[in-house]
Amino acid sequence: MAETKDIPISTVDSPSVVLELIYQLKIKDVMVTAVITEDKNRSMRHIQAMMRENRITGVPIVEGQKLVGLVSIEDIVNALDSGCIDCPVEEKMTKNVMVLQDDMPLSFAISYLNKYRFGRFPVLDKDQNLVGIISSIDVIRSLLVEMNREVLRLEKLQKNEVSAASPHSEMEFNVIRYDFELAGKASTEIKKALKQRNFDSKLIRRVAIACYELEINQVVHSLGGSISCSIRPDKVIITAADSGPGIADVNQALQEGWSTANEYIRSLGFGAGMGLANTKRVSDEFSINSASGSSTTVRSVMYVNSPKDNA
Repeated sequence: MAETKDIPISTVDSPSVVLELIYQLKIKDVMVTAVITEDKNRSMRHIQAMMRENRITGVPIVEGQKLVGLVSIEDIVNALDSGCIDCPVEEKMTKNVMVLQDDMPLSFAISYLNKYRFGRFPVLDKDQNLVGIISSIDVIRSLLVEMNREVLRLEKLQKNEVSAASPHSEMEFNVIRYDFELAGKASTEIKKALKQRNFDSKLIRRVAIACYELEINQVVHSLGGSISCSIRPDKVIITAADSGPGIADVNQALQEGWSTANEYIRSLGFGAGMGLANTKRVSDEFSINSASGSSTTVRSVMYVNSPKDNA
């Protein structure tokens, strides 16, 4: 049998969904059952023409339903080289054929195809009758179909879970001072939750802006804190609460461009003094409670069907 390239699938370290499929599926679920076979008394030239006509690279040779050999491209080439292309198939076919059983897990076929690098393997049933043939193309095609079905099933399941979920949802995220690597995680997760619940894209954008600005403010200016989100049918409430050091002049902090960020923070691209101003701009309700030396709490409320979304 002619050699082929490895299947880019491992029976050991593939993703879990792929591993589940290759151990769940049987070879009989993947193999081709409409197998082109031939009699051992035919000539090698006849087999060569059959391969060309059907665009195949191997022909099982049978007596009744029993496999007695196989002719591959390599066998045809050897027959041509030795001047035996008109010889009977029985003389030039491969007689010691490696086979698979139809009730084996698909993992066996993948292991065989990768280990022996043959183009295909005949498949026998428990009575040793030829019932199919399996190639790397058959394996990959079947896995793609099954993975697509699994993706659709998971998407449907996720959609049903979101639909069945309570319309009132609470989320909370910790924010660490100067942790720019995780900055933006809260806004990303909240945006994802709102999309799953099919909120309007304009409302989602306003919520994402408010959440991100408040989150970055805590990273840059506070000693650390939390961002919480309350998702309700008619509104979304974002609350940012930190543990200090507080804001000495709240009115001044709300002015666009005013910032207490140091040069290092500014060099990173933060501290432009727009965080609170941008949050207030996108909010339907906005409040801030703070004083120098104390904690700060900012509350931003965005309503469904807000005039801001229709502007």
